[in-house]
Amino acid sequence: MTPGGNRGWLLRLVVAFGFAQAAVSMARPAVSYRALALGADERAVGVIAGVYALLPLFAAVPLGRRTDHGRCAPLLPTGVVLISAGCALSGVAGSLGAMALWSGVMGLGHLCFVIGAQSLVARRSAPHEQDRNFGHFTIGASLGQLAGPVAAGALIGADMARTSAVALLAAGAGGAVALTSLWRVEEAGAVTPRASRGDRVPVRGILRARGVPAGMLISVAVLSATDILTAYLPVVGEHRGIDPAVVGLLLSLRAAATIACRLVLTPLLRLLGRRALLTVTCLLAALLCAAVALPLAVPSLALVLAALGFCLGVGQPLSMTTVVQAAPPAARSTALALRLTGNRLGQVAAPATAGLIAGVAGVAAPFVMLGALLLASAGVAVRTPPGPAPDGQAAGTAPAGPRPGHRASAPPCGEPPGKG
Repeated sequence: MTPGGNRGWLLRLVVAFGFAQAAVSMARPAVSYRALALGADERAVGVIAGVYALLPLFAAVPLGRRTDHGRCAPLLPTGVVLISAGCALSGVAGSLGAMALWSGVMGLGHLCFVIGAQSLVARRSAPHEQDRNFGHFTIGASLGQLAGPVAAGALIGADMARTSAVALLAAGAGGAVALTSLWRVEEAGAVTPRASRGDRVPVRGILRARGVPAGMLISVAVLSATDILTAYLPVVGEHRGIDPAVVGLLLSLRAAATIACRLVLTPLLRLLGRRALLTVTCLLAALLCAAVALPLAVPSLALVLAALGFCLGVGQPLSMTTVVQAAPPAARSTALALRLTGNRLGQVAAPATAGLIAGVAGVAAPFVMLGALLLASAGVAVRTPPGPAPDGQAAGTAPAGPRPGHRASAPPCGEPPGKG
């Protein structure tokens, strides 16, 4: 597979990820409402939601291993089918046990899609393009996270049992649309024969590679901040007398700022470099998370959340590149799977810890905890390996000429030659 060249495959991947993520983001609140309609209490809802994150943990590393030794593309339609089936079957499930099962299927589908898609971006991007391409790839996730809850809220009404089922069926149908955008995302003959591959790299060896643990910690910190902000800002708003509609607008503002960040990620990288950008944004995010705990007026809180969303937009795509470039070349998909495993563990542990802290120290305390976690990730980001220069050459070296017999790929439309 030749890195670089035309990026039509990336646009199709972003569109597919947007639909798949929107389906999941629409289904997850609908699953909770559907479970409540079936007689679940708060603990049962938590268990059903936890199965979504916990069940795929057992499949992440094997899927990463499989992708390291094979093609990426087959995981994408597999993931979409599992997501759509999990959504639709949750809508017709008649028991809480069935709801938990199909929630796990949905989570497994999301994991399949993300491992395949991230591995594809890593393989089809030259080293100097990875930060930019991962940034553009995650725009699909942000758009889905923005649209999914809005669609669920528009469909779910007073008749919770019926409308939540309709929302889940609609999520399944919407997720299936991603299949229409998955053509030619991976080139034919992209995988080397099995005989030419080296020995399997042990998980311990991957985790010991300089930069992999740092990328995982940054990813967990940023994802935890996003999840807890989504879960606890409504609670903070309730305590401060902020209308729920205003809280929804504040969360949408945060998501929009994250998308804006990823649109301008390339010039920010050219200005600061990956290591400095990660360090600065994690440090600012730590301070802004702590500021959410202060009794701010709504306009000030809106400014804080917009700035926080912008800073949080950096961590996920750059942590992907950090892990990919730090991992052994034969185990990059496995390293990405380990990063996703850390994310899922964080999605389980962070809300539980935040709940304990909030019960003891008040609803604003989880944001102080997040500030401390992001501050630690800023300290780790200082020690991450620097990324390649934006023009694709290492700092201080002359650009490499074309390989003998290799025809240079045409630059993407609208970009001058040599610019990544």
